Amino acid sequence: MDAVRTGLQVLLVISGLFLTLLILMHKGKGGGVSDMFGGGLSTSMSSSSVAERNLTRITIVIAAVWTPAIVGIGLIDRFN
Repeated sequence: MDAVRTGLQVLLVISGLFLTLLILMHKGKGGGVSDMFGGGLSTSMSSSSVAERNLTRITIVIAAVWTPAIVGIGLIDRFN
């Protein structure tokens, strides 16, 4: 079980860092903290580009990897 737990922890750290990077790459929608850092300056185009849609899809896939890693670690802790 230690190998599975270690593998899940490594997966959790890598996917968590990658997920944070992907979320920060998203375009700001305005009215929030993103305006403070200059995100509101580039909101001239309101339509979503292909790159933004692909970024959203990749973010969802990485989140779908991150969530089971958390649940798996929790289950291992619970039943050990």
